Amino acid sequence: MAKREHTYQIDLHWTGNLGQGTSNYKSYSRDHEFSGPGKPVLPGSSDPAFQGDAARYNPEELLVAALSSCHMLWYLHLCAVNQIVVVGYQDHATSVMKEAEDGGGQFQSVTLHPHVTIAAGSNRQTALQLHSEAHKFCYIARSVNFPVHHDPKVVEAN
Repeated sequence: MAKREHTYQIDLHWTGNLGQGTSNYKSYSRDHEFSGPGKPVLPGSSDPAFQGDAARYNPEELLVAALSSCHMLWYLHLCAVNQIVVVGYQDHATSVMKEAEDGGGQFQSVTLHPHVTIAAGSNRQTALQLHSEAHKFCYIARSVNFPVHHDPKVVEAN
């Protein structure tokens, strides 16, 4: 298969100038918006621990969401080509990020907790094993420098 290069673009607009710009740490809002052509605006901010708005998505949550979404998309693909009929998929992804003494920080780990419902007659064992395969292919998981764990649950539909 030919190696292809893909490019991605997102527009970010800071909406948090409260009139004084960044004249001091508390003089501005961390609010911003992500957008792209033909897509809805996604409201962003920083984590509330860093003066952010809890009603908006922060970068850390978006990274965890990207890992969860990428895993799901690869998993659904692999199930389709392996005759596993998925009829429901949910994930409750969790993560640990540790602040450093210098004020920076990094993720220590992310754990995906996918709950998958398969159609009667689908092979449950194969459905479980395909989570490992999805992890191997996920572009985002392959790009991060911290472990991404999986704690999947697969049930058969009634």
